[in-house]
Amino acid sequence: MSAFQFSSRIPSGSASLIALLTLSVSTQAFAATSAPVTKPDEKSRHATPAPPAHKPPAKARALTSHTAENIGVEGHRQANWVSNPVSSAMIREYVAGTNPLKALTRLPGVLFNSGDPQGVNTWQNSFLMHGFDQSQIGMTLDGIPLGDQQFSNVNGLSPTSAISSENIERMDVSASTGSESVASTSNLGGTVQFISRDPSHKRGASVNQTFGSNAMYRTFLRLESGDLNPQGTRFYVSYARNDTDKWRGGQDQFMQQVNAKVLHPIGQDSRITAFFDYADLQMQNYQDYSLDMFNHGGYAIDNFIGQPGGYEKAYRLALAQRGLPGGQVPAAYANLKSPYTASYYEGAQMQHSYIGGVSADLALTDRLRWQSTAYGHRSYQRGSVASPLIASPNGAPLIDQVTQPDTDRFGFTTSLSYRIAHNVLNAGLWYENTHFDISKPLYQEPLLEDVLNGTATPVNGLDNLKNPFQNGYRQVFNTNTFVAYFQDTYHVTNTIALHAGFRSVLNTSRVGALANWETYTRTTAIAGGDSLTSSKPFLPHFSGEWRFAPGHQLYFDIAENVKVYPVSGYNSGSSPFSTSQASYLASKSSLQPETDWNFAGGYRYTGRLISGSLYGYHTIFSNRLQRISTGPTTQPYTTIQNVGGVTMSGVDGAVTLTPVKGLSLTNSISYNHAVYDDNITQTINGSRVTYNIKGQQVVAYPRLMYHADLSYTWHDLQAHIEAQYVGKRNLSYTGDTKVPSYWLTNFGARYDLSKQLHRLSHTGFVQHLSLDFNVYNLTNVKYISTMGQNGYPMAGDYQSVVLGAPRQYFGAVHADF
Repeated sequence: MSAFQFSSRIPSGSASLIALLTLSVSTQAFAATSAPVTKPDEKSRHATPAPPAHKPPAKARALTSHTAENIGVEGHRQANWVSNPVSSAMIREYVAGTNPLKALTRLPGVLFNSGDPQGVNTWQNSFLMHGFDQSQIGMTLDGIPLGDQQFSNVNGLSPTSAISSENIERMDVSASTGSESVASTSNLGGTVQFISRDPSHKRGASVNQTFGSNAMYRTFLRLESGDLNPQGTRFYVSYARNDTDKWRGGQDQFMQQVNAKVLHPIGQDSRITAFFDYADLQMQNYQDYSLDMFNHGGYAIDNFIGQPGGYEKAYRLALAQRGLPGGQVPAAYANLKSPYTASYYEGAQMQHSYIGGVSADLALTDRLRWQSTAYGHRSYQRGSVASPLIASPNGAPLIDQVTQPDTDRFGFTTSLSYRIAHNVLNAGLWYENTHFDISKPLYQEPLLEDVLNGTATPVNGLDNLKNPFQNGYRQVFNTNTFVAYFQDTYHVTNTIALHAGFRSVLNTSRVGALANWETYTRTTAIAGGDSLTSSKPFLPHFSGEWRFAPGHQLYFDIAENVKVYPVSGYNSGSSPFSTSQASYLASKSSLQPETDWNFAGGYRYTGRLISGSLYGYHTIFSNRLQRISTGPTTQPYTTIQNVGGVTMSGVDGAVTLTPVKGLSLTNSISYNHAVYDDNITQTINGSRVTYNIKGQQVVAYPRLMYHADLSYTWHDLQAHIEAQYVGKRNLSYTGDTKVPSYWLTNFGARYDLSKQLHRLSHTGFVQHLSLDFNVYNLTNVKYISTMGQNGYPMAGDYQSVVLGAPRQYFGAVHADF
């Protein structure tokens, strides 16, 4: 156990039916009114005034009913007609502690994948939106940048580690061009802005206790101070603890988290807030699969740790790979093409992170506002795997290799907003410095006879590791980011608004190579002693809205965006720095930052009985950098290659029906045609090989997705069932290997006992009491979820996909005091 821990650990049939029954929408429909709900005396706090909104349907009102206390200035600097607010009520429909990005799958064109039902394992998560993955989507929390969402996030943090899902007030999502003001240098394909809830004016507490399959146990406690003085100064502190056994293999997955927020009002129209988060994550990961393993190895292959005789199985498998006496391949692996790398002894991840910031939202005059945030972030991570490819110095046929990323960053954002006539002018700056240190210490595993006689213990990546016998590599990075922007929203009339703006981006990353062991890296030098600069002085953005009749809205959105050169350690991400020095120098002259032009337009209608939307987009993507991997995942050959342009066009359709009180029938459908514009040529063993990827759908993203939702509220009972169809996805760039399509169905119900409780007791000690029940993967389908965590092959199969979890049951008790 880590010293950071506070206490000891406690141990397609229905989918098709829903598709036939429903005609309706995703969240885009219930977010069809573009103006978020605010208190009347807070409207002047928003940088962009919204025209009068039409009355939303009942479901929309329910989903936005809790947003009154949150100002959320950062989420509304952008022209709000291209942003969809997704409220805390929608997040609460999932199991407590579920990754909030999972709730966004109700938006058309959004795909969230995970290897566990809650989506808390960051190694095996992925988030895609309109053909872009999470590393190409800008994310912030209360204006604090969460950075490039690759695993081992260099310049940010996963949303699950940044804030407990119970403390999220809403998410503002732009699936097109994002906003000039969002503090991100990776928002090629839109933005997700997380807004934390404000402390309550009333003193009290909230408790949620969840139980579930595989000994899942989650406790959440939040204490509210209430108003401490006449000005309304208040705070809350929360603690969350999530522990569950893995659904296959051995060991468990553990996470605990502390959040705190302080709010101090200044007068009637200004305030200062501070937010803090600490997260401790310790998990044994599920083993990555290949398509061959999926088709011929069954659904239960995993690493050996935690299983009876686990170390002996891993040891003898490593001996068999080397053709040494005592080697043995498990019978279940006999039909696999690569049985020796199908399982390792262990593969774990650990992370301790701290992030926080102080924000000021000040009304300098009745027309001029100043908003600023200063923030800091510290993160220590560890990712381990027992590799059979290198022998320990003592003769054991395997080692434990540990990737150790270490991040320190600080920065600030500041902006001024000025209202004059029908215009809202907004200008701002963002600066960030990031120091990133990544190394790969290698640890000796013990001899089998010493483990069997009890004189030695196998290395576990979650232990307090000491004395590595070698360092595979070490790289150190320093990055400075500077962004400036200006924008103007002009309300031509009460029904027509236009927006124009631009941003300037300057980013420089420098890398130093401090260690390189050729036995591990298989190269005489890794990338080091150089720097790359991304400079885009003018990135324009235009959008507009026309409310031409009650409930009807047309809008468009056009922008050019850039993603600066990403930073990753050797063989660990899609970065020019993650290769050998020779490969880096050979590609440097041809490198260009990824850029794109996004063109989007849409129509929304909001009515009492029916609401709907239609959204189309076209993207011209230049200089797409992709990670191409070959060889075993513990020691791959990785190249970062510019795969040229990508042309993408897509359309989303959504409609919602609320025929009777309490009933909502919803569905959405999305089609995406994203193809590579050029073939790729590589040099392999001295020969030039051309791969025909031109015209192929981009890897990992399906052409067709469909989402259906049926919900009903009757008195104090609320129930819903949702189903998502995900079409085939390319695993290889040439499209010769594809991941099969699947239907995923989830069910949830909540019963509110508050009325019955108040009838029995008039003390008022318990204000609210409810029971929740959820079933994940209701039809128990076997499917592949995440793809590409180890990269993608140019052609053929690769051990770089994740199995989705089978059917899981969860129950919870929630009480407010």
